[in-house]
Amino acid sequence: MKNAILNLAAAITLAGLGGTALAAPIKSQADSVSDTALVKTLPGFRNAYAQVNSVRLHYVIGGKGDPIVLLPGWPQTWWSYHKVMPALAKNHTVIVVDLRGMGTSTKPADGYDKKTMAADIHALVEQLGYDRVDLIGHDIGSMVAFSYAANYPQATRRLVMMDVPHPDDNLMKWTLLPAAGTFGDKIDEAHPYPWWFAFHQVKGLPEEMLAGREEVEQRWFFRYLAKNDSALDARDRRVYAAAYASRDAIRAGDAWYQAFPQDALDDEKFTKLTLPILGLGGPGYGWLADTLNRHATNVKTIKLDDSGHFIAEEQPREMLNDIDEFLKANPG
Repeated sequence: MKNAILNLAAAITLAGLGGTALAAPIKSQADSVSDTALVKTLPGFRNAYAQVNSVRLHYVIGGKGDPIVLLPGWPQTWWSYHKVMPALAKNHTVIVVDLRGMGTSTKPADGYDKKTMAADIHALVEQLGYDRVDLIGHDIGSMVAFSYAANYPQATRRLVMMDVPHPDDNLMKWTLLPAAGTFGDKIDEAHPYPWWFAFHQVKGLPEEMLAGREEVEQRWFFRYLAKNDSALDARDRRVYAAAYASRDAIRAGDAWYQAFPQDALDDEKFTKLTLPILGLGGPGYGWLADTLNRHATNVKTIKLDDSGHFIAEEQPREMLNDIDEFLKANPG
């Protein structure tokens, strides 16, 4: 009788889990999306850490040649560049950084304005022994890359910004509600509605709502902003869900958005950038092009019609071709 009861309990457990045992797969899934496991899929790359500006930054480094620093955005990590890292590493030392508050970098209570985050990256660059670097940024990482170039022009060779510019006064004037008939499951590029910019301003509430359910918001976000959200496969989604699973990670990610008002004030003090800048835009093309044309003098902006917001994952080949042509045309 005892064995029968145990067998029945096991059967019920397996049925409730779709035939998958509970304890071992949880450990296996966590291990499969760890930095250690992920970097093993990218030969020639390794994980590393650096203590800078009172934060511990995680980064992945590989390749050889002139240094190029890649900065990711929300709700992602260094892994968002995994499709382009091997090709870039053929001619560059590639350094992909988890920003302050991201991935396995530490998540302090403050310092999420883009000027401070740019200072983190500059300190890392100096610690690695480089005088000047090329920068590629996406989303929040694009904002940080612009701030880096604005605050450390002597340490910046060329700049690539993907789909998002640095916050400025225009961002502070965006409307709160969408125009009638423009808001659905996929972004209307003529009438974008980034409601999460406002949602993430509310301190404490997103952590209460999303801790342990972070994949719910991410799933909607990927569907809304990707042209083809299958470009982010099941493993990618596990990586990003795990990275933002804790209350601390949600708090830190929201803090990047809560700093936008300060970022806009800092932007007013920046002089126009004169270094070569390439803007690659998906749904954010209009916003990116308009902002860059007002804040820089040597800009080329390209619209990737077949890409949504996640350019490095949706259109890695086109991204690499555009960057290669840009670097060749601007030898720095």
